[in-house]
Amino acid sequence: MKQRFYSLDVFRGATVALMILVNNPGSWNHIYAPLEHAPWHGCTPTDLVFPFFLFAVGNALAFVMPRVQEEGSGKFWKKVLKRSASIFLIGLFLNWLPFVYYDPGGQLVFKTWSHVRILGVLQRIALCYFFASVIIYYFRERGAFLAGLILLLIYWALCIAFGELNDPFSLNGWFGTRIDKAILGENHMYHGEGVAFDPEGIMSTLPAIVQVIFGYMVGNYIIKKGKSYEMVSNLFLAGSVLVFTGYCWDMIFPINKKIWTSSYVVYTTGLAIIILAVLIHIIEFWNRRGWWSKFFDVFGKNPLFIFALSAVVVKTYLLFRIKDVNSEGKVVYNNLAGWMYDHIFLPAFGAMNGSLFYAIFHIIIFWLLARLLDKKKIYIKV
Repeated sequence: MKQRFYSLDVFRGATVALMILVNNPGSWNHIYAPLEHAPWHGCTPTDLVFPFFLFAVGNALAFVMPRVQEEGSGKFWKKVLKRSASIFLIGLFLNWLPFVYYDPGGQLVFKTWSHVRILGVLQRIALCYFFASVIIYYFRERGAFLAGLILLLIYWALCIAFGELNDPFSLNGWFGTRIDKAILGENHMYHGEGVAFDPEGIMSTLPAIVQVIFGYMVGNYIIKKGKSYEMVSNLFLAGSVLVFTGYCWDMIFPINKKIWTSSYVVYTTGLAIIILAVLIHIIEFWNRRGWWSKFFDVFGKNPLFIFALSAVVVKTYLLFRIKDVNSEGKVVYNNLAGWMYDHIFLPAFGAMNGSLFYAIFHIIIFWLLARLLDKKKIYIKV
């Protein structure tokens, strides 16, 4: 019988809480440095959140894959295709939401499909879950590990071979953007960098798949070894080796979240393993549980639902226009999110702290909902 690892639930829930925190500041102009993504190369605490979630997806996969393998390929394909399609379509729905926007004249205009971003966070989760599941199902543990290493090396080779000769790892030199433009079209891509560039693009999804595979392997190892000091010690060792390897690889293949470099996969996986080992040691061996573990645990019970709902709520704020007066005394129209920050959090806490507490406020709101669902034993599987 498989042992229950409460620490895995806490780890997964913490990543969801942090995703809500970093995605919902009161003002994008007032964010503390650790809560911002690295401008390009490098890695901040915020850059750890998404790969940690993919790693947690792999952990969870380790607990269900044996049963799925026993049920046969028919049920496997039905389950994986249904779940992957559901997550992808929810992500697409969120990108289109709220379906309307205010034009410069203040009139509501329908947001046509021609300018909807196709890829995104949930879409990447769906694709990584799908391909990692297929690789693990057919190649088993050793084959999946080898496939993961090959994907990381192939991606590195593709970046060098097809990227700009002088700087293949730059915003303009990275080869993946050309492929995204050809397949998706510029209007269906992210433009947050000032140009058409998608940080969840097609080609950078290749190494991200490996994050799920590595998460599966760690989860599988934990299940096989059980709650033993040997297991925790080996996790610490493996995590440290991967962090060191990621740093070394960074010298020739920079750690970069936005193009999800192979060194970034290795480095963040190593950190995820170390943090998970710490949680296992504290929670499973020292039995140190309390409000902090319960707080994150409830997020881990309905992770994708809570994350998706947080995006729905925040995007819905854009539909509410509130008549306001700016610092120059001019009448302007503000959306609900901007009004809350300007009139509640900014006066109470100042610009930087106000932006932070705005995000924390939303974490608390969604925690209350997650707690309610958990008390009623309602677990929404996507």
